[in-house]
Amino acid sequence: MKQIIYVSHDQLNTKYGALKNADPKNDLIVLVQSDRMVTGDHWNKIRLYFLISSALHFAEELKDAGFTVIYQKAGTTVDGLKIVQGKYKNLPITACAPSSFRLHKSLSDFGVKFVESDFFLTPKSLFKEWADNQKSYLMESFYRNQRVRLNILVEKGKPVGGAWNFDKENRSPLPKGYKFPPYLDHKPDEIDIQVAKELGIKTSTTWATNRAGAKKVLKNFLDNHFKSFGPYEDAMTSDNWALHHSLLSPYINNGLLHPSEVIDAAVKRFEKGDIPIASAEGFIRQIIGWREYVNGMYWYLGQDYKEGNHLNAKRDLLPLFTDPDKTKMNCIKTTVSDINERAWVAHIPRLMLLSNLALITGTNPQQFLQWMRQVFIDASDWVMVPNVIGMGVHADNGVLMTKPYAAGGAYISKMSNYCKGCFYDPKLRVGDNACPFTTLYWDFLDRNLEEFKGNHRMSQQLFGIGRLKDMPEVRQRAAKVLAGLEKGEI
Repeated sequence: MKQIIYVSHDQLNTKYGALKNADPKNDLIVLVQSDRMVTGDHWNKIRLYFLISSALHFAEELKDAGFTVIYQKAGTTVDGLKIVQGKYKNLPITACAPSSFRLHKSLSDFGVKFVESDFFLTPKSLFKEWADNQKSYLMESFYRNQRVRLNILVEKGKPVGGAWNFDKENRSPLPKGYKFPPYLDHKPDEIDIQVAKELGIKTSTTWATNRAGAKKVLKNFLDNHFKSFGPYEDAMTSDNWALHHSLLSPYINNGLLHPSEVIDAAVKRFEKGDIPIASAEGFIRQIIGWREYVNGMYWYLGQDYKEGNHLNAKRDLLPLFTDPDKTKMNCIKTTVSDINERAWVAHIPRLMLLSNLALITGTNPQQFLQWMRQVFIDASDWVMVPNVIGMGVHADNGVLMTKPYAAGGAYISKMSNYCKGCFYDPKLRVGDNACPFTTLYWDFLDRNLEEFKGNHRMSQQLFGIGRLKDMPEVRQRAAKVLAGLEKGEI
C-alpha cells in the first residue's frame, strides 16, 4: 500500500471525492466511526442508524470491488487514523475536503492532504466570485445564475416556461380527502439488523442504507410524486408524513446519490412532457439553488457565523423540542413525534413550526442549532448553520434573509390541518385557549419594534400592531405562555 484514503460518512461515492482515482492495489480505504459522532442520548438513533449502516454497506461494496477497507472505531476521527497509521508504517493520508470547518481543521492539523470536494455543483472559488460581487446575498440571484451556468431549464438564455420562479404556484394547502401514492419500505439486511441492535433500536424500513436503495427512492419520486410535488410543496398535514417530497436529501448529503445525477434524471423526466413546469422548477431549485447556496454561504461567511445572536435570544431550549408530550399544541406534538420516529420532517415544518417557535420565544440560537443538528437525518453543519442562524431565527442581522420568518397561528391553520381538534384557537391572541403561535407572534413584533421599524418588508406587520387595542393583554398572555412552555405545560 502506498497511501491511506480517508472517507467520511458523508462522502460515500466511488466516482467522486478522494475515491474517484483510487487504486485497489495501492490505496488502503479507511472509514472512522468516532465516539463524538455516536455517543450520548442527544442523537436521534434513526439518524445514527442511517449514517452508520450506510457507511458499513459502502465499506462492503468497496471490498467487493477489490479494495482493502478498514472501518475503525475510535474516540475521534484523528485517533482512528492514528491507529491505522500505526499498523501501516505511517502511510500518508489523502481525503476529500471535509464538509465542516471543525473536521477540516482537525484533519489539516494532522497532516491529511486534501483533494477538492466535488460533492457539490459549485466550487467554493466560484461561489466566492459570485458572493464578492453582491450587495446582498439573494438566493434568487444565485439561483438564476446557476440555471444559466449549468444550462438547466434554459433555452437561449431564457427560462423554460417563461419565468425563473414558480414559487407562488407552489403554496396550496391539501384539498380534503387527498390521496397519496405509497412510499417505499426498505427491508433490513444483516448489516442493518446488527447496527440497530448496537444502537438499541428496532430496524427502520423508512430509509435505504445503500446506493441501490437510494436509486429506487429517486425512481419512485420521479414516477409517483414529481408531478404533484410543486403545488403542495409548502403544505403540512397529519394525514401523511412525507406528502410528495422526494426524501432524497439524506442520500445526496451522505454521497449515495450525487446532485448531478438527481438533476439529470429530473430534467430527463420533465422532458417527457407530463410534469408541470412549477413542479420541475420547484424541485430543481431546491438542489441547484438552495442546497448549493446554503453550502456556499456556510464557507463564505466563515466559522464564527454560527455564533450569531443578533436578537439577543437567551431562553433555554424548550422541553417540547425533545418531548412531544410537553405540549398541547397539535402542530408541534405531531412534528416532534415524526422527528423522533423518522429523523425527518419537510422544510416547511422545520421553518414555519420549529424555527418559528424558537424565533418568537427568544430561544438561544446555538442551543436550537445544536438540537436541529442532532435530530435530523440529513443534518450537517453546512446544512444547519445557515438554515438556522440565517433563515430560521434571524440571528445574523439579516445577512441571509431580509426579514424574519415569524408567523402566527393563521399561517399554520391555512397550510395544514393541525389546528382542527387542537386545544388552541389560531384566531385568538388572548385567553387560555389562544394559540401560542398567535400570541407570541404579536409579542415578538412588539418586543422588536425598534429592531424592525426600518425594515420595509416588515412595515405591514408592524403597522398591524398599532391597530391592536389589546396589546397589554397580549403581553400578559405571552408571559404566561412563555412560562408554561418552559415548564412543558402549554
